[in-house]
Amino acid sequence: MDLALAQIAERVRAAAADQTPLRIRGGGTKDFHGRALHGDVLDTRALQGIVAYEPSELVVTVRAGTPLADLEAALAGRGQCLPFEPPHFAREGGGHATVGGMVAAGLSGPARASAGAVRDYVLGTTLVNGRGEVLQFGGQVMKNVAGYDVSRLMAGAWGTLGLLAEVSLKVLPVAPGEATLRFDDMPQAEALRSLQAWGGRPLPLNASCWVPGTGQGTLYVRLRGAAAAVEAACRTLGGTRMADQASVQADWAACREQTLPWFLARAEHPGHALWRLSVPAAAPVLALPGGAQPLVEWHGALRWVQAPADAGDALRAAARAAGGSATIFRAADEGARDAQSPWVLPSGALEQIHARLKQRFDPAGIFNPGRMASGW
Repeated sequence: MDLALAQIAERVRAAAADQTPLRIRGGGTKDFHGRALHGDVLDTRALQGIVAYEPSELVVTVRAGTPLADLEAALAGRGQCLPFEPPHFAREGGGHATVGGMVAAGLSGPARASAGAVRDYVLGTTLVNGRGEVLQFGGQVMKNVAGYDVSRLMAGAWGTLGLLAEVSLKVLPVAPGEATLRFDDMPQAEALRSLQAWGGRPLPLNASCWVPGTGQGTLYVRLRGAAAAVEAACRTLGGTRMADQASVQADWAACREQTLPWFLARAEHPGHALWRLSVPAAAPVLALPGGAQPLVEWHGALRWVQAPADAGDALRAAARAAGGSATIFRAADEGARDAQSPWVLPSGALEQIHARLKQRFDPAGIFNPGRMASGW
């Protein structure tokens, strides 16, 4: 065990003994999400560096405090990538996303519907539990994942189960072919029908985004895969092929980072929260309060809505009727985050499972208390 990890483990043991809450933090770029943050900051950024990288094996092992941008740059240098396109959400003043924060948040970008989620690429983890013990799970190849897949349990746990010290990830080669098609004046219902029809065909669909506008709206579709397959799909689907690749890549990055004009327009409505509606991709146009027009991603499975916090009951009902759920992603009022908690577990049984996991990994309840739910 190196000095930085030993010091973190010792601090956790002391905090457990004193019942001192600890707030695990890397770059702090996801601090806006979830309930209000409490506890002494336990910074992970001393844990930096790529431990092992085998491009031929498509596996990288990296310490949790490593800037995500550094990992992506190293992969890009070998023609590889994190295909789930994790958002960075860089903060003003120099806050940068870390690899540990990427896994803890479990958030994926535009390619999620076709490439998979963060947890699908986690092969192994080293973590410090609430007793200050350093534990290892999984490995660096898929065959090491046997029994309870604890490593993937850490994806989306938001640091409530332990402090990630190191992660091993599966990576993929960058696709040789890529193109983005634009379909103007396309209503949401037509966009959803088209995406469902295309999804049932052997097409290299990678990402999609339907953006409401002053007209009917615009659908953007990104194709990735073998160059010949991409070219054939462009001829099949039609639309307008966007030629300026630098601009196109910047637009998809803005979609991932929520800096598209549609997201930024929320500043004009300070009482509005950003809601995340997760529904089956085949769900039709939802009846949203106030006639709200969503931004639609993931081939219809992810619908972003800007609406007041008091519209929550109507949004949850609309999502539930379609077989999904609605949660607050960014609160309208930072001071009322606890009242606007995004996490509402769908059943008492699932809540008990979460509570038992918390008790096993963090019996003293010192890690990120209240981040996901009151009391744990």
